[in-house]
Amino acid sequence: MTIMRQISAEAITETVSSLLKQANFEIGEDVLAALKKAYRNEESHLGREVIDTILENAHFSAAEKIPLCQDCGTAVVFLEIGQDVHIDDGELGTAVNEGVRRAVKEGYLRSSMVSRPFSARINTGDNTPAVVHTEIVPGDKLKIAVMPKGGGAESMSRLGMLLPAAGKQGVVDFVVKAVDEAWSRPCPPLIIGVGIGGTAEKVMYLAKQALLRKVGDPNPDKETAELEKEILKRVNNLGIGPMGYGGRITALAVHVESFPAHITSLPVAVNFQCHSARHREVVL
Repeated sequence: MTIMRQISAEAITETVSSLLKQANFEIGEDVLAALKKAYRNEESHLGREVIDTILENAHFSAAEKIPLCQDCGTAVVFLEIGQDVHIDDGELGTAVNEGVRRAVKEGYLRSSMVSRPFSARINTGDNTPAVVHTEIVPGDKLKIAVMPKGGGAESMSRLGMLLPAAGKQGVVDFVVKAVDEAWSRPCPPLIIGVGIGGTAEKVMYLAKQALLRKVGDPNPDKETAELEKEILKRVNNLGIGPMGYGGRITALAVHVESFPAHITSLPVAVNFQCHSARHREVVL
């Protein structure tokens, strides 16, 4: 007989709050390392100045516990829920949203969510509701990952339902075109999440999920890793550079995730993460 592991709703609330504050105040070590490498490799003097300013901003943000960016983002929360986990003394979604409220209040984070987005656009006042993605997995653990997603980068997302004949070259061209059209608006240097396959909603999820990977870690599949390299090279040859001022480093990394697709389709999605590539995760 399987014994269910109890995790309290309050533990989830406090974890979400803590992760959101940490993500908004501190860039991860992987992102910092990628930015420092970009500074060394950038050929443009102005581009190097921009990256230096980004690094300086990151230092003061962590030291003073103030947001890395005025846009504290939509709270995107990924939950991997072990099938042997039971949430005690509360409901999961309510616990997550309470964590968002607590983070906004305690961390003085900007509230950017509006209700009735097609008409009244009234600010909800506490940055809720969060966008929550859940997966049921084996085991008795709960993995929580948060991603404060800024509006500038998110607004440049792209979905393409390509014909299978477009092939790999079609995928590369679609992603590069998306970057070229976005130019400075997603605040480069970027991390570019790319989803391939599945259906329209699945491929968009894959592109966003790809942004959770450690920056620069290649996909374990050799062919996919080569595709990441090819896209990154093409993107960095566009000349957009840091914050659009020109240069070699438009993107720090390209992360591709794929899924089987229907015989008649080749879905492709692009989701941009700005240079404040904010996310944190923990396992309860």
